[in-house]
Amino acid sequence: MSLWTSLEPASTTVDPGGSATVRLRLRNTGDVVEEYRFEAVGSLAPWTAVEPQSLRLYPGTTGSVDLTFAPPRTPDATAGPNPYAVRITPTEHPEATTVPEGNVTITPFTEVRAELIPPTVKGRFRGRPKLAVDNLGNTKLTASVSGSDNGDQLSYEIHPGHVQIEPGRAAFVRTTLKPRQIIWFGSAEQRPYTLAVQRSGVTPLDVEGTYVQRGFLPRWLVALLSLLLALAITFVMLWIAYKPQVRSTATEKVQEPGISTLPPSPSPSAGAPKAPSAEATAPPAAAQQTGGAGTEGGGSEEEETKAPERTAATAVQQLAAKDPGGRHICYRVYAAGQGWTDAVCDGETAGAAGEGVPLKAVNIAVAGTNGTSGGAFTPDPASTKGEGHFPEPWSNAADGIDNYVGSTKKDAPDLMGFTISVDAGKGAVCQSTYVNSDAWLGLACDDPQNGLEFTYAGTHDDTSWIEAVKLRV
Repeated sequence: MSLWTSLEPASTTVDPGGSATVRLRLRNTGDVVEEYRFEAVGSLAPWTAVEPQSLRLYPGTTGSVDLTFAPPRTPDATAGPNPYAVRITPTEHPEATTVPEGNVTITPFTEVRAELIPPTVKGRFRGRPKLAVDNLGNTKLTASVSGSDNGDQLSYEIHPGHVQIEPGRAAFVRTTLKPRQIIWFGSAEQRPYTLAVQRSGVTPLDVEGTYVQRGFLPRWLVALLSLLLALAITFVMLWIAYKPQVRSTATEKVQEPGISTLPPSPSPSAGAPKAPSAEATAPPAAAQQTGGAGTEGGGSEEEETKAPERTAATAVQQLAAKDPGGRHICYRVYAAGQGWTDAVCDGETAGAAGEGVPLKAVNIAVAGTNGTSGGAFTPDPASTKGEGHFPEPWSNAADGIDNYVGSTKKDAPDLMGFTISVDAGKGAVCQSTYVNSDAWLGLACDDPQNGLEFTYAGTHDDTSWIEAVKLRV
């Protein structure tokens, strides 16, 4: 080998988001002029800059090259020692390639982000938000989650109470909020609360949310019951005051002289009823012709023509005909034991909110959005943690064509929710769903400009289902 190399220093340390430089010295120990090309290899190669990228040395002379390491402040820059290497290839003798190796230690950093989904939940007896915890650092995150509020008005069931999250990953913590006192009558009350993500030796990360506790009996129902009670009392008082006097006169009429209570005997001249004549019993000629034709033709003229089913595509095509340049979305839902509902459009409610009837499938069609796609999210029978899954691949449909998510089979699972996007994730679509015993969830939209190419409508709790939905584009 006609090349001597040395890394100064052989090992160094760098902070994510910062940079560190190592100098590579080399000497041409051969007897010919040689030009050397340099290339960083290994896991740190994408973050390594070599300057200069080639060097020409005369026999017996020495040169140097700077290697600059600049790992980003992201989870990809794994904390700890990371080996690296530089491939040196002589131009005149490429077979004499040399690969000196060194080590760069990336220092650890911690960055945590937490978000409540949804930030506001409603209910009479409980609320079920989820806390999404993202580990944006380059080391494993270990933390505990706890809940609190002013006045100790809520109790908290948090599962899991402790999380361990790898760099670049996220974990979902299921939370059940229960009010300590039930509001029997009156309007809803807002109860702010805080979920804290606690790490050892670090100030807790607080995430604030709101639980809207609704009254057991709505105010309008109390007013209606009071009105009905007042009307009932008024009716009883009027009945007592003006009770009608009913008296039978049947006995008096029987006792009147000269009046018989027996039915009159039939007149002997009435005679027996006559048999109908042949002309009377014969059907009209027109009726005979009609009956004959109906018999020979199998009754086809008497059969009713069934109207075609009005799907989401039918509804959106009618809107597109009236507004050719507009954006529209139409949809209908398949309710358990009830079948398909009527198709509605552009933010109207499909389904029966608050009646406890789960949805099995959703039929969606769009106009002016370059098509739609989506998939059904249902309970996973194979899961031991009570999780859901997407049982089928996402389905796609062009503008004006029906798209179906879910199943209408007899034993089909209830819909926990579904995903939806338009224009292959480049367009915007908004949704709001009604979850059983949890009221309407807040309006949520996708955000294609920030990488969120679809929106999820529904719940992640396998004991819940959706009952109604609103969509808008």
